[in-house]
Amino acid sequence: MALQKTDKIWHNGKLIRWDDANIHVMSHVIHYGSSVFEGIRCYAPPSGPAIFRADDHIQRLLDSAKIYRMDVSFSKEDLVSAMLDVVGKNAVWPCYVRPIILRGYGDAGVSPNQCPVEVYIANYPWGKYLTQDDAGVDVCISSWTRIAPNTLPALAKAGANYMNSQLIRMEATVNGYVEGIALDTNGYVSEGSGENVFVVRNGILQTAPLGNSVLPGITRDSVLKLARELGIPVIEAGIPREMLYIADEAFFTGTAAEVTPIRSVDRIPVGNGNVGPITRALQREFFGIVRGEQPDRFNWLTAVPVASKQPVGV
Repeated sequence: MALQKTDKIWHNGKLIRWDDANIHVMSHVIHYGSSVFEGIRCYAPPSGPAIFRADDHIQRLLDSAKIYRMDVSFSKEDLVSAMLDVVGKNAVWPCYVRPIILRGYGDAGVSPNQCPVEVYIANYPWGKYLTQDDAGVDVCISSWTRIAPNTLPALAKAGANYMNSQLIRMEATVNGYVEGIALDTNGYVSEGSGENVFVVRNGILQTAPLGNSVLPGITRDSVLKLARELGIPVIEAGIPREMLYIADEAFFTGTAAEVTPIRSVDRIPVGNGNVGPITRALQREFFGIVRGEQPDRFNWLTAVPVASKQPVGV
């Protein structure tokens, strides 16, 4: 989806014009990928715009910054408030919210210590990511391995990690698939280019543990909570590649992907090729909450204070 600009972006405590949110070409982040970021959805339930799991996303952002020794001058509360301010001031929802912490202009060397830490928060319209319908997506096993332990930290949502993701996604696209699934260095299922992976076999829901080079997805965690509430057996354990071929159901989770069924893997249909009952049940519960059709029983939604309702079409 092409990026649609909005009016304001939050930068280090102030709202500035979208067109003024610029960095120098010699900024550390451009040369060395020194950034951490989040992707967060703001939904449009009947009660008004609401950001999904705002506190949890910002906590993961700050955790990522800590891993990379980036000192952030703003608290979690400051950044959550800033997100609400940006969405409210721009009056654009439903939307995608993008906070990013980066190393700016200061030193040309690899060491980032002399480079200032900059914080930006933008929001913009965003619709469905992997598919525009509900039939599921066709994916492949990527030839690219997910980042190995003790190389780049998978628990950090860092810009540099997504160079690996780009290779996975581009390879899948050029070969006629919607998305690729990467294996870890031991040959177990890790994740998609930007999504966690779930499989269902004999009524048991399974996803890879964080030790398989997996980002601790907020939507992943949400689905695990929903599954346990629904009484669906859940395990977090290594998934052999071939399990994807014999699974009864499979789906992606992520901020962009939400809960997206996987229809086939390497041209092998998942189950009978249709969306399975457990996937459907989890989709129903997830979307029911974020769309305001069901009570927000987990307190996942943070209301955005707005002067008037001006939702955008996506």
